[in-house]
Amino acid sequence: MTDVKLLADRIEDLLPQTQCTKCGYPACRPYAEAVARGEASYNQCPPGGAEGIARLAALLGKPVIPLNSANGVERPRPLAVIDEQLCIGCTLCMQACPVDAIVGAPKQMHTVLAELCTGCDLCVPPCPVDCIAMPAVTGGATGWAAWSQGQADAARVRHERRGARLTRERDAAEARAAARRAASATPHGANAPAPAAASVAAAPAVPAVDDAQAKKRAIIQAALERARKKKDEMAAKGQAPLNTDNVSADVQAQIDAAEARRHRLGLGDATNDTGNDTGDPHGQPSGPRNPQ
Repeated sequence: MTDVKLLADRIEDLLPQTQCTKCGYPACRPYAEAVARGEASYNQCPPGGAEGIARLAALLGKPVIPLNSANGVERPRPLAVIDEQLCIGCTLCMQACPVDAIVGAPKQMHTVLAELCTGCDLCVPPCPVDCIAMPAVTGGATGWAAWSQGQADAARVRHERRGARLTRERDAAEARAAARRAASATPHGANAPAPAAASVAAAPAVPAVDDAQAKKRAIIQAALERARKKKDEMAAKGQAPLNTDNVSADVQAQIDAAEARRHRLGLGDATNDTGNDTGDPHGQPSGPRNPQ
């Protein structure tokens, strides 16, 4: 087991860390572990391209083989660009970004930090108004020729920090839910102690918090309602959003799983509410990928 872990570490070091999921795994690390266990081939990383396969082949003592076309094609590195005139601030792209390269807030325009974007495509499928383009920014350079080791290392750090933040937010949400359950289970019968005066005085603060959360959810719901109306108008004109076509069953399963996780943690309705009750505008779960 230790040998497998060490091999996974060495494989991960050779991956471009775009976290694009095109390999069929949710991030670069799980793919590295699958290759180390012999459960995945070393030719499933389109961003690494032919050079990436050669690097892995040398490490594993295997022959150099072509990129598996089922995982995509080697191509110039793209950059996510948001049309801010169309953006409705739904936060779905922010939730999907694996390296926190998108900034914004509910009902506000979002912006991609170009120097942080890995070109993973993950922000494209969730966008309800089709306002994200992925133009190539490296000319004819593809694979590792379009992506430096320094960029890979930085993306890896950002992805790990994001994972740690999401874990903290999930734990905090679960703790809040446990506290609410415990409070609702407290007996209030004749034998229960009378509430202290301080507690009674503090009681009005709870509705204030609830009101703030309700207002936040209402704002997000209104933004999504505008998005739905926009989609209906486009569909009536035969101009439905392009990024909803040809979504694979695996991609849809990832979208559904992400929303289900948010629903279980009390972060909103699994189908409509994309709000983030933690106060952090980047509170995103693992997002879907855009099949290539």
